[in-house]
Amino acid sequence: MSLNIVLVEPEIPYNTGAIARTCALTESSLHLVRPLGFSIDDKHLKRAGLDYWPLVDIHIYNSFEEVLEKNPLGTFYFATTKTNKNYNEFEYKDNSYFVFGKETRGLPEDLLAKHKETTIRIPMKDIGRSLNLANSANIIIYEALSQLDFPNLK
Repeated sequence: MSLNIVLVEPEIPYNTGAIARTCALTESSLHLVRPLGFSIDDKHLKRAGLDYWPLVDIHIYNSFEEVLEKNPLGTFYFATTKTNKNYNEFEYKDNSYFVFGKETRGLPEDLLAKHKETTIRIPMKDIGRSLNLANSANIIIYEALSQLDFPNLK
């Protein structure tokens, strides 16, 4: 079973560290797309991931196009506030990739336009702000895990 979280140009090390911890505990893979707003050796990143880093299946790319090229069999879902399709309206399967944008801007408009049919959102009050990136990734990965009956988890 393979579920994947893709962070496109993440900026805040604590978020990436927290997501890495989730990936370790759910056997999900973490994919990071450069440029990163921090160093992989950043003490805040390591602190947020605690001692889970050795358990994380992590992949680093120079562009989102490289993610697509290296994972041609994946089904990609794009998290955004700019769609009306809720994340729980989709049926997730093995080899799903959940793509999140940078904390300050989200995913680029052109990327969302190319993948309009698989954009997903988490319902929330519209106050011009969104849920924290790590919280959003957790909500969506656990929906997929729930649909798949929590494979390999107890």
